[in-house]
Amino acid sequence: MISVLVVDDERPARQRICALLEGHPDFAVVGECGNGREAVSAIREIHPDLVFLDVQMPEVDGFGVAEEIGADQMPMVVFATAYDEFALRAFDAHAIDYLLKPFDEERFQRTLNRVRAQLSGGRADMEERLRALVHEMSSQAVRMDRIPVRVGPRTRFVDLADVDYMEADDNYVRLHVGERSYLIRETMSALESRLPPSRFVRIHRSLIVNVARVQEVEPGFSGEYVVFLTCGARLTSTRTYRARIQAVLHL
Repeated sequence: MISVLVVDDERPARQRICALLEGHPDFAVVGECGNGREAVSAIREIHPDLVFLDVQMPEVDGFGVAEEIGADQMPMVVFATAYDEFALRAFDAHAIDYLLKPFDEERFQRTLNRVRAQLSGGRADMEERLRALVHEMSSQAVRMDRIPVRVGPRTRFVDLADVDYMEADDNYVRLHVGERSYLIRETMSALESRLPPSRFVRIHRSLIVNVARVQEVEPGFSGEYVVFLTCGARLTSTRTYRARIQAVLHL
């Protein structure tokens, strides 16, 4: 029996993986976690054989979980991610299995077959491949100081320092840069995971703000803030991100 921990900050995503596993009696779900910190504790306590690990989670993301546990102590891991060009390249380069959301049952079945084969063959070089992946993604986060955007047939590199704020737009993110805006194919969570946390703060599920562009904040009655930027934008946070805003802006 292969014990499984399912980690995703979105409950429907966890439910889908659990439902797909019900048809495979050699897998048993032993726990679910809704964030990276819970996942670190559960892995240390339960010691599952396999973890389905969402990449894009607030605070501690999937790579942060693997880094904190350590490659030599991590169970076998299958990363699940929305489209993230950097992460997908890294998974392919290091031969780490992943599920690209949304995935179908056939793709999930192939992943389970690989899991069975790898677990029966021992950990082999899995630890080294995972260690290299986490190192690359951590380095990527540190190095990111420009964002590539498509402008017609060309790719333009936008300095992070020039971005006023970022706004979710369905499966894209819109960068607001002065009087211009650029649409990039990226999720907010994926982009947030590669931004320097001292320079950018998420204030809403759909908004990330350049801290240096915050001119004023005004507290609301329900725990939210109205954030005024130097570019003239007036944005409203939600109570969910109150503690993070206070920490970054030293309120």
